[in-house]
Amino acid sequence: RLVSRHHTQESCWVILYGKVYDVTNFLQEHPGGAQAILRSAGRDATEDFDLIHPAETLGDIQSLYLGTCQQQKAVPQHQRVKQEPEVLLNTLLNLEEIEAAATKVISKKGWAYYYSASDDKISKRLNTEAYRQILFRPRVFVDCRNCDLDVTILGHKVGLPLFVSPTAMARLGHPTGEAGIAEGCRPFGALQIIANNSSVSPEDVVANASPTQIFGWQLYVQLNRKSSEEMLARVNGLDQVKFIVLTLDAPVAGKREDDERFNIQNNSSGSVTTQLFAGTDPSLTWSDTLKWLSQHTTKPVVLKGIQTHEDALLAIQYASFVKAIVLSNHGGRSLDTAPPAVHTLLEIRENCPEVFSKVEVWVDGGIRRGTDAIKALCLGAKCVGIGRPALWGLAAGGPQGVERTLKILSDEMKTSMRLLGAQNVEDLGPHHVRELKALHKNMTLTDEYR
Repeated sequence: RLVSRHHTQESCWVILYGKVYDVTNFLQEHPGGAQAILRSAGRDATEDFDLIHPAETLGDIQSLYLGTCQQQKAVPQHQRVKQEPEVLLNTLLNLEEIEAAATKVISKKGWAYYYSASDDKISKRLNTEAYRQILFRPRVFVDCRNCDLDVTILGHKVGLPLFVSPTAMARLGHPTGEAGIAEGCRPFGALQIIANNSSVSPEDVVANASPTQIFGWQLYVQLNRKSSEEMLARVNGLDQVKFIVLTLDAPVAGKREDDERFNIQNNSSGSVTTQLFAGTDPSLTWSDTLKWLSQHTTKPVVLKGIQTHEDALLAIQYASFVKAIVLSNHGGRSLDTAPPAVHTLLEIRENCPEVFSKVEVWVDGGIRRGTDAIKALCLGAKCVGIGRPALWGLAAGGPQGVERTLKILSDEMKTSMRLLGAQNVEDLGPHHVRELKALHKNMTLTDEYR
């Protein structure tokens, strides 16, 4: 009751893991804004805190500690024992079935955050639909006994031309969070990009990685530049993190109505999206931001969120520093009706094919079948990213669910390559899909999206 009296901006106390903190003077410093804390003022905020922040974040407010609370301590989400029936992963044959299985066991809050996309979800749906419009040109009488998916990404050999895109808040789906995704990637030697808003610290994500496993780290530049610089300094010290991914396609949050609706219906402390984007700097520019970033890391930089050939051309002007670009519309979560990545890939091929010789071109969004991934590789992508599929796999079965997701995709990719007449990824090319100019002109919205 004493704590509950301190629920205003003038006197704000919260309970975290059974301890009481006076965060009154911290309100204006909080990267997520004062309101994110005030919604939990005077009560136990453990559950809200635990889903958004790694436990290490408590170190920032240790000086505000007042004492312990005598009430029963809240059990953090990631420490709770799930009671849902076990999912038989080997019975799930495709990514759609994995998502359906995950939807049955994940919390409503987790589902709302993962599933949500901006406005009418047109870009989200079109991301996948666009691949369905591309037709293969299989070659026959080719020895396809052997099939190799190994590729070299930024000079590092990886086992799959697939990477796990930076997806925040993995602990909403499973207690192991982003570390569980890393565990699922390990058998394949697959690349994982750790989200800036990871619910597990980058040190913990890479802690049990295999010696050959590599990672990238995503950067959302904060209004408090010191905070970003301190995080970059930490990541610079992690040998397993080989590059920095600067996200450009979400300077502000899109309107994700499923996430917002859950917040309204449950009177929770702000939607997950709102809390994550509070404090993000929307004023980034090519010259100023890249100059600043070059002063705080020597790791290669990857620009994520290129959506036009004009921006791809701008990117190669910084090729001494920028080593790859990711064609992405943020999974349809930013600007609705923005183009799917494969459309941007075709646009670059048509208008400025020299980009492919200057930087690596990666593609992210809409990959739901091995055939989707192979089509992107045929059109010049160096590798392709999956975001939601990794989260659904984690929610459905923990690290083993992620492993099952990658197993399905890798098997489908090998089958597609064999049927195309390609023994390795380097054999794939535009000759394996229908004529490109006709393909680009015919890529129009289907009746479903008109």
